[in-house]
Amino acid sequence: MQYLIKLIKKTYKMAHPREREVVMKNAVSLSTLQAITYLLPIIIIPYLFRAIGAEKFGLIAFAQAFVQYFMILTDYGFSISATKEISLCRNEHAKVCRAFSSVMIVKVALAILSLIVLGMIVYFIPRFRNDWLVYILSFGMVIGNTIFPVWFFQGTEKMKYITNLNIIGGVAYALFIFLFVKGPQDYLMVPLINSSVFLITGLLGLYIVFWRFRVSFKFEGYKNVRQQLKAGWDIFISIAAINAYTNTRVFILGLLTNNNITGFYSIAEKIANACQTFPLDSFSRAVFPRLSKIFQKNKLKALKIMQRLQQITIIISLICLPLIFIFAHLIVRVVCGGDYQETVFSLRLLLVSVLFIASNAFRVQFLLVCGKTHIYARIHVIMAMIGLPLIFLLTYSFSYAGAAAATIAIEAGIFTITYFTVKKLKFS
Repeated sequence: MQYLIKLIKKTYKMAHPREREVVMKNAVSLSTLQAITYLLPIIIIPYLFRAIGAEKFGLIAFAQAFVQYFMILTDYGFSISATKEISLCRNEHAKVCRAFSSVMIVKVALAILSLIVLGMIVYFIPRFRNDWLVYILSFGMVIGNTIFPVWFFQGTEKMKYITNLNIIGGVAYALFIFLFVKGPQDYLMVPLINSSVFLITGLLGLYIVFWRFRVSFKFEGYKNVRQQLKAGWDIFISIAAINAYTNTRVFILGLLTNNNITGFYSIAEKIANACQTFPLDSFSRAVFPRLSKIFQKNKLKALKIMQRLQQITIIISLICLPLIFIFAHLIVRVVCGGDYQETVFSLRLLLVSVLFIASNAFRVQFLLVCGKTHIYARIHVIMAMIGLPLIFLLTYSFSYAGAAAATIAIEAGIFTITYFTVKKLKFS
């Protein structure tokens, strides 16, 4: 523990006071958001699970996993490429407006394409047509996510707006769930409420960009739009590949098993994701734009900061994750309102994959910081090509346990490849 404290102090002193202030302020904002984001489900999930039952809960989880693919398409890697561009040109208003307009044009066009594809799938495939309204109502999440300029707030390092809007949305979602979902017959209200909250926060986010930042929108020419498509391509391929072995697990489980098993496993994933992202994801997102600026001025300094941040993360994970593993039964009982062995077993397996992810978080991010997006993409595409068949095979053979086991194998592979890749990078 003393070593960890010393390491944190050394890393803290490496950054300029202004850099420390900005990063910590943004990290606190995002961590507050995530704390509330994960606290609300702890309250809502037991209620929702009891109110609509495991089958409807699993159906909604499957629908959300399905529309997640369209959210990936509409994001198109802008969460990283556009964030980085905004962070580098945020003091040049004309460039900011140009980048914002170009990105939004691409995102809206991809959202329209997504709606067309969704309509075709729901109409022609019986598996989806039987519950078509669930998927249509869930699509509102895609529209809300498309118009919510998270990437803009991250690039300008004004994460407080993300926090405030999502807190409002999270509280509204919880309130409406308790008010309008009373039994299995109300299951359609869940995607409706979820989509409505996404849409409202998205519109409020746009309002802040136009009003607070005085950003103007205009239809950009093909050249600027093409530039954004090119900048985000490697990231998009990477994120699509990542989701081919993350989001796809619930989707494949829903296809190969039933809604009950999907519901039990999806809860384990939600808990594991909470352990994986809080507060690590908040801090890494706060660090990214600042580390990109440091890298431009001093490459070795950026590398050393990354290495120390990664060390700190590994040590904290080795302390916290075993405790969560031991108390998995209690956690599941609190969240689900019952002792579901499928969820407990899945959670314990997934925690192993969380350790690999945490041990690699800043290292893999550094590939983006130093502009090695093609390497970042290649790693995840290769693992998607291996991981997707592996998930199908193990899920088909071992159900939910197979999905979790495949996750461990994939994340271990990504950790190994990324470790040796970053180790080979040379900076003068």
